[in-house]
Amino acid sequence: MATPQQRRVLVVEDDETIARAVRHRLAAEGFDVRVVGDGEAALAAYAKTAPDVVVLDRLLPGLDGLEVCRRMQAARPVPVLMLTALGEETDLLVGLGVGADDYMAKPFSMRELVARVHALLRRVERASQLAVADTVIRVADVEIDTAERRVYVRGDEAQLTRTEFDLLCRLAERPGQVFERERLLADIWGFSEAAATRTVDSHVRALRRKLGPGVVRTVHGVGYALVRQ
Repeated sequence: MATPQQRRVLVVEDDETIARAVRHRLAAEGFDVRVVGDGEAALAAYAKTAPDVVVLDRLLPGLDGLEVCRRMQAARPVPVLMLTALGEETDLLVGLGVGADDYMAKPFSMRELVARVHALLRRVERASQLAVADTVIRVADVEIDTAERRVYVRGDEAQLTRTEFDLLCRLAERPGQVFERERLLADIWGFSEAAATRTVDSHVRALRRKLGPGVVRTVHGVGYALVRQ
């Protein structure tokens, strides 16, 4: 298993104060950190350094974060943590739709940012482990191929991010069982804080948009469950 010292992180942030703070904190964690301040430089650094994870600001001079994320994922899929000062749900869903795996709203906790970067990398490692297995999970109209990391709804493939896929798999382990938001945060993101439960809500909304509104249901306002049939 690779160590954090072997992991490369590309930070794309035009606010020098934030960029410096993120670089110092991730470097202190043992990551190899590269920082750039605009979209064109981000794409050039991405092609040159092949980072293991990207921390990407939503609002950038020139190419914005959404377009940068789209082009990165088209060239070579990579875990992306998007930073945003925008609070509108539609902006967050658009970010997830172009391939971002997770997001954080500014201002944010450096401790939480580090936890989310580690969680993204753990999900990549877990995906590699699942790839050696030949497992297909079927729940109602949804078919989940864990080896190929593909999801089909009534035969049509749904394009999910890594985080959405892992969240769906977690719910599919026990269809009908209620998973509280804090538990899902701990299982998928690697930490559990009440203030961060909106992250789960946003990813569930993305799943409903891609799989259908009735696939994941809200239970008593405290958690989510995958329908049995």
